[in-house]
Amino acid sequence: MRLDPPGAGDRSEGSHNAPRPESKPPMPFATRVLQICLAVLATGAVASPVAAAAADCGPQALGVSRIVEIDGGQRLALGLQTYPRALALRDREVVLTFDDGPTPGATSRVLDALKEECVRATFFLVGRHAEETPALVRREVEEGHSVGHHSYSHPARTLRLWSDATAKADIERGFAAVDKAGFGAAGPAPKIPFFRFPGFADTPELVRWLQDRGIAVFGADLWASDWQEMTPQAELDLVLSRLEAAGRGVILFHDSRPSTAKMLPDFLKTLKTRGYRVVHMVPGAGPTPVEDAKPGWTSATEAIIAKTLGKSKPREGRSNGN
Repeated sequence: MRLDPPGAGDRSEGSHNAPRPESKPPMPFATRVLQICLAVLATGAVASPVAAAAADCGPQALGVSRIVEIDGGQRLALGLQTYPRALALRDREVVLTFDDGPTPGATSRVLDALKEECVRATFFLVGRHAEETPALVRREVEEGHSVGHHSYSHPARTLRLWSDATAKADIERGFAAVDKAGFGAAGPAPKIPFFRFPGFADTPELVRWLQDRGIAVFGADLWASDWQEMTPQAELDLVLSRLEAAGRGVILFHDSRPSTAKMLPDFLKTLKTRGYRVVHMVPGAGPTPVEDAKPGWTSATEAIIAKTLGKSKPREGRSNGN
């Protein structure tokens, strides 16, 4: 298993710790975060003030520990629940991701909780939901979150059962809907080239097609199982137990779920008290730090997909589509 050294593909606090002349006082961390986010703005990936509130984050807030650049040119398919590679994170580092929104009510409460703790996350949006609630998409962009993609229609039985042509058309329509809602216009490529398959049900052809276009494909390393009915406390206990076992990872939530919206403030506070740090993903030149799965890795999501689609046997040792 390879873990890239700090500074490879990330913009960490430690990467700014070179000696400075004594005549210049150390730059406050909040100022450094603000400069990082302004640099992201300069790339054109984000259309509005990403870090307007960065300087307002006090020491009591969880905040963002570092920013990692995701280079789609590396033909990425990441997330150990589905793929045999993962974003290389340090111990007790997490990336927060949310699927299926935006949804009136629940998504607003999720954004409120993240803002309170000065945390940035990645949202994988359903295109038709973005069309219905463009103000929420704009808010996600304005508050510095990365706005990725989760198809246009999120078919209940996944894109895998559709022809490649039909699935590609739905994905393209989702790119356009999200970018129009969040950035005012859609171009030939998505502004944030991140994609997560609905239900994790990819196909090798669709993964290759996305990678050929420089779009990073994401699964997750662990999840809250918030697609199931449970109380906020039960969800909190479940995701924390999984995180303690894993020690780090890209976490999947659903901002469409009221239980997640109610649970999130306590989750963020617990991350702080237990010494976890949040990493934020943005598009960039990389290199993106990546590590391979341990020997004997098996896709966890294939068993779920098999049940959903009525198949009897999950596939093992799947490739990442390269």
